[in-house]
Amino acid sequence: MGRTALFLLIILSACHSKKPDADKRNGAPPTADVMIAKPQSVSNIVEANGTVVANEFVQLHPEASGRITYLNVPEGVFVNQGTVIARINDADLQAQLSKSKVQLELAVKTEERLKKLLAINGINQADYDSALNQVQSIKTDIAYYQALIDKTVVKAPFSGTVGLRLVSIGAYVTPTDVIASIQQLNTLKIDFTLPESYGALVHKGNVVTIETDTDDSVKQKATIIAVEPQANTTTRNLKVRASLQNAKAHPGSFVKVYVDAGENKHAIMLPSSVLIPNDQNNQVVILRDGKAKFVSVETGIREASNVEITKGISEGDSVLITGVLFAKPGAVIKVLSVKN
Repeated sequence: MGRTALFLLIILSACHSKKPDADKRNGAPPTADVMIAKPQSVSNIVEANGTVVANEFVQLHPEASGRITYLNVPEGVFVNQGTVIARINDADLQAQLSKSKVQLELAVKTEERLKKLLAINGINQADYDSALNQVQSIKTDIAYYQALIDKTVVKAPFSGTVGLRLVSIGAYVTPTDVIASIQQLNTLKIDFTLPESYGALVHKGNVVTIETDTDDSVKQKATIIAVEPQANTTTRNLKVRASLQNAKAHPGSFVKVYVDAGENKHAIMLPSSVLIPNDQNNQVVILRDGKAKFVSVETGIREASNVEITKGISEGDSVLITGVLFAKPGAVIKVLSVKN
């Protein structure tokens, strides 16, 4: 029993002897690593998502309802402008046209005969005018029927590659049915959007860099051909269209678009981890006379792990990059090292 009491006495004595050292450590200032703010050159590349669009694209619809009597859809094959893709049954219209042509022949002969009689006062002017009007009326009917017949023929509106056939010969179609699609692929377009704040970077003739989703090792150049004048009222983004020559991408595929916003030779870059967000803005902790000071900052370019400080930090300021969470306004900070 005496040995146990002696052992407890030794332990209490040891704890009492260490207490002053612990208190001394608790009173020591917190330590941190700092970085000296200095300007450096930074390339500002704005990244956007884009979509490949065919130079020309159209879905081929018949303009008239009827049964398909001829179908020429060479799937995946290039066809020239004016190539007949399909014909709709036009037998009734052809019959009407033939009938009108016969009527026209008779009306012309009648008009010529009455014209001779009018010259010798054999008939009055009203009879001749009626015959002449009949000729003009039949000619109008012929033009009308010919227009209807033309609508039964579906032609390629431009030279391009035909897509997949969606109907079969003998099918009954209406103007709402799609026979096939045709796309012009020798030149492709890239549609992408940018925030309106970058509107000064996109002008007709400017060059952007394109990276396809299938091959991110190959970058291509595209030339801006147009910018939508009005920003989207929901997203406040501008829609931009660029032209891509000799590309092998498929329309509808995804691409990355990189817009060069120029180089800032006086950018102050800091690690993103030093930012302390709050409800209104971001803050960083700097050292002034060895004490912590919280300052509000504005940010610019963001990289993988760094961010540009556009306002709030001056060249030569010492910015805390570690121990930020333990710093308090006005507290003394002990600097461990200066990082790059």
